[in-house]
Amino acid sequence: MDDIPSRTPEVVTNFIRVREVDPRPLHLLSNSVTMASFARPSLLRIATRSPLRQNVGVSQAVAFHASARKQILPPLPQTIEGTMNDPVPVPETKPSQGSYHWTFERAVCVGLIPLSVAPFAAGSLNPVMDAVLCTLLVAHSHIGFEAAIVDYFRPKRVPKTYAFCQWLLRAFTLTTAVGLYEFETNDVGVTEALRRIWNA
Repeated sequence: MDDIPSRTPEVVTNFIRVREVDPRPLHLLSNSVTMASFARPSLLRIATRSPLRQNVGVSQAVAFHASARKQILPPLPQTIEGTMNDPVPVPETKPSQGSYHWTFERAVCVGLIPLSVAPFAAGSLNPVMDAVLCTLLVAHSHIGFEAAIVDYFRPKRVPKTYAFCQWLLRAFTLTTAVGLYEFETNDVGVTEALRRIWNA
C-alpha cells in the first residue's frame, strides 16, 4: 500500500478496492479503469447534488415571476379609424423633418469631433471657435432629446404629454444656451475650463 496517492478518503477507498481485485502495479493497470473507479463516486455525488441546486434556482425564479403585476403605463383604448378597405394614409413628405434634418444632424456630429479635440491638441481656441463648439453642443443635445421624446411619447397617442415634454425640452435648451453664453463672456470659456480640469 505504499503507492496510495494522497487524495480524499473516497479516492483512497476506491484505490484500495481496485488493489484488492487486481494486485498488479499501477503502471500495468488500465488507465481508463483506474480513473473510472476513482471518478465514479465524485461524479455520482455531483449528479445527485445538482438537481437540488437547479430546483432552488427554479423556485426563486417562479417566486419572482409570481409577484403582482403592476401597470405603470396601461395601454390606451385601441380605436380603429375607418374600415378595412380604406387605403393606408401616406404622410406628406417634409424634407425639413426628413433628409435635411438627418443631414444637419450628421453635420453637427461630424463638426463636434475636431472641435472637441482641438483644445487639447493646440491649446485654448479663440472665442469664436469656442462659441461654435457651444452652439453645436446645444444643438446636438436638443436633437437627441427631441428624438427620444418622439420615440417614447407619440403625438397621436399622448398629445398632451408630448407637448409638455417638447416645451420642457425647449426651456432646458434655452437655459443651457444662456448659461453657456454667460460662461463664455464672463468666465474662461468651455475649452479653457476643460483644459484646466484635464491638467489639474
